[in-house]
Amino acid sequence: MSDLLKIKLTIANRVYPLTISPEQEASLRASAKKIEATIHQLEKNYAVRDKQDVLAMCSLQYAAQLEKQKNQEQTGSSVEEEKVQELIDLIEIHKAAY
Repeated sequence: MSDLLKIKLTIANRVYPLTISPEQEASLRASAKKIEATIHQLEKNYAVRDKQDVLAMCSLQYAAQLEKQKNQEQTGSSVEEEKVQELIDLIEIHKAAY
């Protein structure tokens, strides 16, 4: 347990104490910074009544990005699978010709 770090991240003016592995620190700090930047952008561009609304909008934005990326990865792998199958078919055709 001594190899764990205790850090504090601030998101939407609230401090969150966390106990994490050292490998997680950089990504968590970068994520918190990105969330803070998104919150600031949303507050600047929209008439937001409270932090709950901003956090919900921020969560929706990141979830939509994740879903889009997931769909692109699935589409990409199916295209790759089709190309591999085409190559296999070509090899089979050439093997049959000899």
